[in-house]
Amino acid sequence: MAMFLIKYHGCQMGLAWAEELSVGNGRIDSEHKKLITMVNGIEYMIRAKDNFALPQALEQLEHWATLHFSEEESIARAINFPFDQHSLAHKYLLKEIRYMKDELVAKDGLWSDDASEHYSSFLSDWLSKHVTDVDMKMKPVLQNYPYDFKPD
Repeated sequence: MAMFLIKYHGCQMGLAWAEELSVGNGRIDSEHKKLITMVNGIEYMIRAKDNFALPQALEQLEHWATLHFSEEESIARAINFPFDQHSLAHKYLLKEIRYMKDELVAKDGLWSDDASEHYSSFLSDWLSKHVTDVDMKMKPVLQNYPYDFKPD
């Protein structure tokens, strides 16, 4: 299973949500949709070289991802799902977002073309693989709970 890509004239334009990406929990699914929207916006900013809005967008992504990861971990604990490897993947992404922000500041808002190309696909690649390969492992357990399940 792979996350769906929106294409325009053969170029990747962003990720798109599909029901097959549901992990079986409304809160997690809703947050994944928000992350897809944020990642698509950041990738657009990178490709458009919108260096004015990009630092703030990366800051917002880091904040939102931190909240989402905390929520996911809380749900995993509540359903007794082992989360150590999952948590490491979350820490890796947050470290990479911080690195992207630091690199942008160090370069006065101007990444090289190679760096821009790398970063413009890194986030969508990571999110796609994480949802389809890592988060989906929770789906069989989450199916034993109501879709609107949230820990107390």
